[in-house]
Amino acid sequence: IALKKKKKRRKEKLYFLSLPQYPTEPPDCLVDFPVQFAVSWMPQDSLIDIYNQFLAALESLKEFWNAMDEIDGKTWVLEPENPTRSATTRRIAIGNNVSVNVEVDPRHPNMLPECYFLGADHVVNPLRIKLNNNLHLWDPEISLLQNLKDLLEMDFPSRAVLEKSDFTKDCGICYAYRLAGTTPDQVCDDPRCGQPFHQACLYEWLQGLPSSRQSFNVIFGECPYCNK
Repeated sequence: IALKKKKKRRKEKLYFLSLPQYPTEPPDCLVDFPVQFAVSWMPQDSLIDIYNQFLAALESLKEFWNAMDEIDGKTWVLEPENPTRSATTRRIAIGNNVSVNVEVDPRHPNMLPECYFLGADHVVNPLRIKLNNNLHLWDPEISLLQNLKDLLEMDFPSRAVLEKSDFTKDCGICYAYRLAGTTPDQVCDDPRCGQPFHQACLYEWLQGLPSSRQSFNVIFGECPYCNK
C-alpha cells in the first residue's frame, strides 16, 4: 500500500506499507522522511489510524521541507543532484568553484545548520570569518536561507540569472564533472589557478608523486594543473 499526500508545487511524500500479517502484527514501513518513523500499532487499529499518524508526521516536518524547498528553488544546489525528501544536506553554489555545504536538523530547521565551505582558502576563509562574526544575527523567526544571506553578507547566485553550468567545472585530472556520484570539491589554493578536482582523483595523484608528504590523513603536494 502506498500512502501519499499532495500539495500544490510540492513534491509527493510517499509512505509504503507492507501488511504480511494484518491485523495481528504491525505493518512494515518504508518512508521517505529525514527522521525515523515507526507506526504505533494495536490489533484493533485501522488503516485510517495509520494514515492519521502519517499526516501528523508530515505536519511535524513541514518547516523543514519548506526550508529545503526554498533553498532548492532559489539557489543553485550542486549536491545532491536530485534530493529526496529525506535528504538533510545541500551543497549550495556561492561562486565559481566556491560552495557551502549545509546540514539541516529536520527537528529544528530554524536553528543554525552545520556549514562547511568548499573552495580555495583565500576565498572561503573570509566567508568563515563573516559567519563566525555574525552568529549573533541568527534569527529563528526568519527563513534559513535569509539567515544564511544575512550572516554571510551576500546573495547566493540566482537561478533566474545564472545557469548551473556556471558552477560545474570539470575535474582537472579525470576531466569529468561527476565521478561515482561525487563532484569536484577540492580546489587549488593559488588564486591564479583555482582548478577544481575530485577528492579521490587528487588523493590518487598526490600519492604517486615522490615530492608529496602526508601528515596523518592529510596529503600535501603540488597542484596537478599549475604545479604550485
